[in-house]
Amino acid sequence: MISTSTGSSKAPRASLRAHISLLLGQKDGEHYDAERGQAIVRIVLVPLFSLYAIPALILTNSTGTLVTVFAIYATLYFPLGWLLLYDIIKHPGNYLWRRIAAMTGDYVAMTFAMSAGDAATLPVYATLLWVTVGYGLRFGSSYLAAATAAALAAIGVTTLLNEYWQTNPYLVLTLVVTAILVPGYVLVLIKRLQKAYTLAHEANLAKSRFLAQASHDLRQPIHAISLFTACLRDAGLGREEQQMVENIDRSLQGLSHLFRSLLDISTLDSGKVTPRIDAIPIAAIIENIGQQNAQSAQWAKVTLRAVPSKCYVRVDEALLTTMIQNIVTNALKYASGRPVLVGCRRRGGKLAIEIYDRGDGIAEEHLPRVFEEFYQIRERGDKDVEGVGLGLPIVRRLGQLMGLSISMRSVKGKGTAMIIEGLQIVPAPAARATSAAPKLPSVIEGLRILLIEDDEDVLLATAMLLEKWGCLVQAETAPPAEGTECDILITDFDLGQRQTGTDCIAAVREQTGRDVLAIIMTGHDEARVRADLDDPTIPILSKPVRPAELRSVLTAQVLQRRELVAR
Repeated sequence: MISTSTGSSKAPRASLRAHISLLLGQKDGEHYDAERGQAIVRIVLVPLFSLYAIPALILTNSTGTLVTVFAIYATLYFPLGWLLLYDIIKHPGNYLWRRIAAMTGDYVAMTFAMSAGDAATLPVYATLLWVTVGYGLRFGSSYLAAATAAALAAIGVTTLLNEYWQTNPYLVLTLVVTAILVPGYVLVLIKRLQKAYTLAHEANLAKSRFLAQASHDLRQPIHAISLFTACLRDAGLGREEQQMVENIDRSLQGLSHLFRSLLDISTLDSGKVTPRIDAIPIAAIIENIGQQNAQSAQWAKVTLRAVPSKCYVRVDEALLTTMIQNIVTNALKYASGRPVLVGCRRRGGKLAIEIYDRGDGIAEEHLPRVFEEFYQIRERGDKDVEGVGLGLPIVRRLGQLMGLSISMRSVKGKGTAMIIEGLQIVPAPAARATSAAPKLPSVIEGLRILLIEDDEDVLLATAMLLEKWGCLVQAETAPPAEGTECDILITDFDLGQRQTGTDCIAAVREQTGRDVLAIIMTGHDEARVRADLDDPTIPILSKPVRPAELRSVLTAQVLQRRELVAR
């Protein structure tokens, strides 16, 4: 999860060219190499170009040195086009010399063709104009200006060498005016499109910043309410009060899913999400999904089943978990009271994760749009379902980041299948000997915790919860000025007064003279915090943090430290 930034002023121009490239064949989610695309077009068109020009010269009885030179040049130019494509593939990137060489080759070929013939080769001018505009659309306004100059030079050389052109001055004038006006008009359109794109780009960044900030600010009170609710569960309430707490908790979980989606989409919009690929047991991910959704499945009266798999795959565990979680959340919402199945299947030497539900299914006309952001299927008489239509768009975009394909099959009235394909299967890593873990209560009971949180409601709620678990808590709204004895530090990231969780951890470790265990809880995106922290061993929990998640991470940290000490 990453914060957005405006980037350099060159970004809109580069993105504009990428946007225009979409018109020339870019597929969604793929990087389009304009120079490579142009080289492929050249290889296809050069033979077609020659098949027209050479017979046209022969049929009009054109002879002479120019015709011979053109024939030789056309014969050599085709293999040179292949060499250029090979160099682009071998050495991708923007090389000015290569583009100049390609442009020179293109315009020399067209100049030879127009000069060698009379009226029969005049249609070559259409190719000249098309190539000129193409350079501008692919590479920008500076290349459009250079291509226009090259086109005018080609017309001038042709006029000097061709008698037909010399005897038709108004034709030449028309071609010159067209060669200036068409690229000039295209340049105006490019500038307007660039301006429109820049405004849209800035609006998109503003939206992302708003989503990230709103999500962060609203997570704090939701996080506090969630922790207070967890404390109420253990407060010896009566049956009616316990049911009320249960209802509050259910509503909070729905709200939590919504804010996670908002933060996820703003993070993806920033373009800075980088997958951390590792060998992961798929069974652990599916088991984790089952545990996370057990309560929600019970509320929805859904039988959530998982088919275990022993495969290990190369993937980013957090991103894949988010993908499956979003799909399962959708299944629980739309297949209430019916079974949901999560399983794996080998396909083409790779692993696919499949999630099936027996809900009402999706009508065929809606299927092409279900991966669009904020698109929701609403029909007259449908019951209200929480959400804003971001779950599946996030799934699709995360899949693209990791090179995975997402597909859906759905039959109205019978159910839906979501399939994540392309997971690379790898051998299981060598097993490590682990010491037997003590029972949970003995791990965290009596644990000395230094809790630092600038929001007093969150501080009080977290302290109450930790104390109910038997921990000894020192709660502070800022890092203590003097050293304090603690087993583990739990801190927020933004602490006010220009202090962050990173500063807090460094200060506490310096005061105690020990590498104190630490956990960060934050409403910001994880990648931003991780970059500032620069320590992969410190867990980062995204608010609102579920009590079970906090207890699990707390326990794991203590057990890992005891295992290291035992070694």
